Amino acid sequence: MSLGFSVDSLLPRARGGGQLRMGLVRLTEEQWLQSDPDLGSRRIAFAEWPEGVQLTPEAEEPGSELAAMLGVDGGLAGAALGSHEDMCLLTKREKDDQYRLIGAAVAWPSDWRPADKIGLPLRALHAPIAGYEEQLATGVDRFMETLKPGTIYGRCNWFIAATGDRRWLEQRPAVEAFADVTPANAGETLFVRSERQTLRRLPETGAILFTIGIYVEPLAALSPDNISRLAEAAKSLVAGEGDRRGAPAYADALVRYADRLPHTGATIPSLPT
Repeated sequence: MSLGFSVDSLLPRARGGGQLRMGLVRLTEEQWLQSDPDLGSRRIAFAEWPEGVQLTPEAEEPGSELAAMLGVDGGLAGAALGSHEDMCLLTKREKDDQYRLIGAAVAWPSDWRPADKIGLPLRALHAPIAGYEEQLATGVDRFMETLKPGTIYGRCNWFIAATGDRRWLEQRPAVEAFADVTPANAGETLFVRSERQTLRRLPETGAILFTIGIYVEPLAALSPDNISRLAEAAKSLVAGEGDRRGAPAYADALVRYADRLPHTGATIPSLPT
């Protein structure tokens, strides 16, 4: 089992609604990163948003290790500049029982700013996610503790945005951002954003590398099956999660748009919960 490198290929592997879960897939080295990154877009993105690179002194050694693994210069920032994926480093500090974000090189954030998160422990990083502490935190902590060098795991998620920009920093309330979305135009005004995330431990420093590959498509560009999956998923986000994602502002238009599509008559599996 693997994870693709497009919204359409990732969505069937993504969690839809219900209880939070990690949903990990084991990957090979060849499946780790996108093989044909658009490096010109990466250079422009980092130049336009230099605050996306946030480094603590603790990131220097693992950043250099990562750059050497990838055959590039420039530590963590150079590694992210030479890849499609944004990259973050996490490690434990002395006498600390939690992994913390010690370095981030992020060109295309999904509604977060590295400057606000640098130095925070895992549970604080995920505090905005409804249900994380109760449903997922203990499992994530255990996974981080037991992750061995040489193994790579991946997962993916999805968001609905009002823009197709890969750098997504929404400042407007959801009701305003999605104000012009209707069932008739949802295919062109709703954008489906998927993060292809991977986790691996660096063998020399022991730091954990978290990569985030961003893929964005207008709703109409997706397969009918995936549009139907998203419509069902929008109805079943956990309490509080839908509000954080802005679902009340777009869900009706998405569902009614999906209802207008021709159906094959086959049963469409919902997104995993």
